[in-house]
Amino acid sequence: MIRFAGVFGGRITPTKAAHFLAGAAAFVLLAFSMTQLGKGVYIKAKAEVAQVMLERAWGETLAGADAAKPWPWADMWPVAKIEAPRLGQSAIVLAGASGEAMAFGPGLMAGTPPPGERGMAVIAAHRDTHFRFLQDIEQGDEIRITNADGTTHVFRVTAMAIVDADRSGIDPYGPGRHIALVTCYPFGALSQGPLRYVVFGEAV
Repeated sequence: MIRFAGVFGGRITPTKAAHFLAGAAAFVLLAFSMTQLGKGVYIKAKAEVAQVMLERAWGETLAGADAAKPWPWADMWPVAKIEAPRLGQSAIVLAGASGEAMAFGPGLMAGTPPPGERGMAVIAAHRDTHFRFLQDIEQGDEIRITNADGTTHVFRVTAMAIVDADRSGIDPYGPGRHIALVTCYPFGALSQGPLRYVVFGEAV
């Protein structure tokens, strides 16, 4: 017989002990799942609230403000707005693609040109928030990007690819005017791996 002193206050059979252990394991698994779910809900809520404040900063940017911060202590500011009309999606794009910036919106990667200029503008965002819609993008879709100076550029989706983060093949200094929208892959995964999902677009 197995004794669980202080828990059951007596003896139980091996069958009951097995049931208890199975129940305990299920409880631990449920608790872990709820914690992960809670984190996901918090991240999504933070991203949505931030977009409201970023929209206000974006309005100030279009009115001529330089590096309009969404809140006083922010170390990022809006540089563009991206829209996917067919899917009804839009988001404010921030300067830089650091973890701090991407917690609140897509980021234009440093060292890549502004959308619409010669080369390939690279915009990155999280797969479970602002770039979740990339899984529904189709070849031929239209992507609209408005820069801080108010000019709007239209891009046509030409391809989608799954690449290794260290070997993406993206050249920001190539010919033509292109965009690459990048997010982690696969969609729905709980941990970050080496793969990235890239949507390529060419200026119309």
